[in-house]
Amino acid sequence: MQNYIARSIESKIRERLLGAPRKLIILYGPRQVGKTTLVEHILHQIPDKRIKRLNADSTPITDILSSRNPEKLRLYLSDADILFIDEAQRIPEIGLNLKIIHDQLPELRVLITGSSSLDLANLTEEPLTGRTWSCKLYPFSAQELAAHFGIAEYDLRLEEWLVFGSYPETLLWSSSHEKARSLIELSSAYLYKDVLELANIRHSSKIRDLLKLLSFQIGSEVSYHELALKTGLNTQTVERYINLLEKAFVLKVVGGFSRNLRKEISRKKKIYFYDLGIRNALINRFAPLNLRDDIGALWENFLFMERIKYIENNFLPANHYFWRLKTGAELDLIEEQNGQITAFEFKFSKNKSKTTPPPSWQQAYPKATFQTITRDNYLAFAGVRG
Repeated sequence: MQNYIARSIESKIRERLLGAPRKLIILYGPRQVGKTTLVEHILHQIPDKRIKRLNADSTPITDILSSRNPEKLRLYLSDADILFIDEAQRIPEIGLNLKIIHDQLPELRVLITGSSSLDLANLTEEPLTGRTWSCKLYPFSAQELAAHFGIAEYDLRLEEWLVFGSYPETLLWSSSHEKARSLIELSSAYLYKDVLELANIRHSSKIRDLLKLLSFQIGSEVSYHELALKTGLNTQTVERYINLLEKAFVLKVVGGFSRNLRKEISRKKKIYFYDLGIRNALINRFAPLNLRDDIGALWENFLFMERIKYIENNFLPANHYFWRLKTGAELDLIEEQNGQITAFEFKFSKNKSKTTPPPSWQQAYPKATFQTITRDNYLAFAGVRG
């Protein structure tokens, strides 16, 4: 495929699709992030298999796949080795029918995609217990783009990633104006379709107001109560909306790290955007970095999400938090991996690099390691290796 950018997870998906034990493969991710392109690339590399591709928008196909009729399903699918269903959440009772397909057609391999975990997870979780393997596709990672363009070019384009993000759509355009226009269209399309329609939310203006407020608070602790006051919603509704936005791959909610020390704050949350281009589109701010007052927030969001992409794309076990004391001492990211705790501080300016964490952190967690991430070392932090 011409101009195809390889994704970190594709070899693992292919291995799981063809290997043992046989599992139903579920690929989650936002709309327009490249799920179909990735699946087609994987299937193109399996020429010796009979592949049936199904469009969930087709009524006759939807009727068959929602029939709960083993004979009908077996008759329709018996001529395939691999079944690919795109946007499977649109099919009624897809979970129960996939269970029938999995149990009644033991030689058939199945791969499905879903642009929202709001409903697909709910539809498949209980009926398919023990039968699935799921993974998530993010906007392009630093690791993927650096492998495609080269490390030097990726680093030279750092400002582009901070302002316009890394959705596949933005890479098709050369001018800043075209990138901004595509992001504004994309943000409206997928936010409203996945969050408003699928979650049956009526107050579109309220959820957009909430997203705009959150856009100005990336890197800061958020209070659901304060957000409720500013949007005119109640606190429970704000919490519900944020939960839905996280399940729709718009936001990433991070909790505070605590080992029950009295002064540590662990109840509040920080919220990041999956993609900075979407964040900037919501507030229509695409100015270059030298004209911005939010570089620190952009840098923190960028680094946090690049670390998440690196960890999840490489299937590494890790938990992530932030840390702050009531005295004000804080660290941007705490990563807990295989029993080892690592603290990170993010600084866009190379001249502000710290060599040690706050003394209160050192006293509480003397075995933890610490690192400041700047423009000098961010690539290794994001998994890019020379």
